[in-house]
Amino acid sequence: MNTRAIPRFRTLDLTLVSMFAALMAIGANITSFAPFLEIANIPLSMQPFFAILAGLLLGSRLGAMSMTVYMLIGIAGAPVFAQFGAGIGAIMGSSGGFILAYIPTAYVVGKMMEAKQKPTLSHFMIASLVGIMIIYLIGTNYMYISLNIWLEVEMSYASAWIVMAWFGIKDLIFTIFGAFITPRIYSAINQSTSFSRPNNKSA
Repeated sequence: MNTRAIPRFRTLDLTLVSMFAALMAIGANITSFAPFLEIANIPLSMQPFFAILAGLLLGSRLGAMSMTVYMLIGIAGAPVFAQFGAGIGAIMGSSGGFILAYIPTAYVVGKMMEAKQKPTLSHFMIASLVGIMIIYLIGTNYMYISLNIWLEVEMSYASAWIVMAWFGIKDLIFTIFGAFITPRIYSAINQSTSFSRPNNKSA
């Protein structure tokens, strides 16, 4: 039996996964106390920022796991989605694609970080920008499809992107900000003997 194929999780790994799942819940509802920060009935959130941050800091495996845990907690009934939503209905709604997008986003961003032994600021920036692109490609296309097919709300493809452009400006600013502040946090976590970051040379 190849024991190396079985992923092992240390205490800090599980703590960080739980922490980012919690941050996603907080980020989803930051604007619940400021309803004027909504566009087309979709609230602004910090979720893209935290999803990308999870990939940057935790790597592909733990980053994607934290986003999966967040999604499953919400589907199970905990009010962790935007506007304290919960259940499978939130996934089927117009913004459900963004919830789904956070998982591959964290995974891809994490993989990009694992490709470098000592990532530079430019690597953090590129990985972050790729992450925000993945979120909007999946989320906006999902919104367009859901509105026009099962939600029966007519919207053109161009209109879907115009609506999301307002969110994109905010998320792009936070993404760039996150790329600048993350290297120091990354170094601190990476130096911890309790954190099992994948070795890019031992896949």
